[in-house]
Amino acid sequence: MTRVRFAPSPTGNLHIGGSRTALFNWLYAKAKNGKFILRIEDTDKLRSKQEFVDEILGSLKWLGFLHDEIYYQSQRIQIYREHAERLLKEGKAYIEKSPTGTGEAIIYKVTPQKIKVDDKIRGQIEFDATTIKDQVLMKSDGTPTYNFACVVDDALMNITDVIRGDDHISNTPKQILLYQALGFGVPGFAHLPLILGAEGGRLSKRTGATAISDYRKMGYLAEALVNYLLLLSWSPGDNREVINIKDAIKLFDIKDVNKTAATFDLKKLDWINNQYLKTADSGRLLEEIIPLLKEKGIIRDDSFNRDYILSLVKLFQPRLARLNDFADWADFFLFEEITIDPAAEKKFLSRDLSREFGLFIERLDALKEFNKEGIEKSFRELIEELHIDSKGLIHPIRVALTGKTIGPGLFEVIYYLGKERTRQRLGRFIKKDRP
Repeated sequence: MTRVRFAPSPTGNLHIGGSRTALFNWLYAKAKNGKFILRIEDTDKLRSKQEFVDEILGSLKWLGFLHDEIYYQSQRIQIYREHAERLLKEGKAYIEKSPTGTGEAIIYKVTPQKIKVDDKIRGQIEFDATTIKDQVLMKSDGTPTYNFACVVDDALMNITDVIRGDDHISNTPKQILLYQALGFGVPGFAHLPLILGAEGGRLSKRTGATAISDYRKMGYLAEALVNYLLLLSWSPGDNREVINIKDAIKLFDIKDVNKTAATFDLKKLDWINNQYLKTADSGRLLEEIIPLLKEKGIIRDDSFNRDYILSLVKLFQPRLARLNDFADWADFFLFEEITIDPAAEKKFLSRDLSREFGLFIERLDALKEFNKEGIEKSFRELIEELHIDSKGLIHPIRVALTGKTIGPGLFEVIYYLGKERTRQRLGRFIKKDRP
């Protein structure tokens, strides 16, 4: 049975690179009807923190990468020591006292040889062990080194394929030497290419190396983020860019992953997220948006009108790139007093519009049915009567009502604001002695 593992170190949050590694491991296990093992590599007592463990577990669960088994290396120290001492007894390792004399390290004697690896992504890679120095197995403080613990765990956990970032390629020959020394079978290897920032170079916080939990807070849907991660070095074919995870499982093979580095593009992620938001259940989006509105102070308690906010969610849904956009774009519907962008006010509201606004209000008041069709009809009749271009009135009315220069269609804005609030906001720009 195929068994793969994702082995994060809880010295920080789960980021884009780690989450793609987790995805490709999980996906490969699903495609092969295998098992996805989660191993928390927490032997670094100083840097490993429970808060990072919680964030990693929470992010993996949110993304949908549920593990079949979980292990913590900090609970397996005795296992590593027993295997190191076995190599010591067999004459394959030796003791070295620490410079301070407070402990002893166990070190493996490297045997010079050529090592060949048939990497499932990169093809055959050859290493010369004469360039590798003797390897520390157990440090003088009693904890195992990364490479040794990794080999022991992968062997005892029956890992068949090690899928990880290509920054681990240099560890591969060292680990193969240890597999051989311990008499363990060597698993298959697949090294994923780097993820670069949009401007080239390693991914940084500025170019997308943000914690997965932060992407969640920014309003990305889990399935959209997973879809985007899939496209970082893999393609479902036929120029498809939007693919659900069930279809991806049927198509995925680790051998099809590209060798070249992937480029993280936030605009592409926004586009994919928009594709998912457009077709998502509006009620589900409402439940995710309400906490965002509360956090920003747009709604303060549970006395808000859920049906009204749901109607606004449906209005903005086709335009949203992130759920957070809703709070920024729809605030004018939910605040009694709005702030008007100074540049927009100067550009569109600097001249006296008392007559135009006043006549428009009168037409709205005369409507028997206050609906989008009637609002648009009354507007079109007014600009025809005034012999003006529609843009000459649409932009000023939009800024007066919303404080912004962009947004949903003007007639939708007026309909959802309602007649009273429309009258009130336009009235701020009508002089009492208007013509």
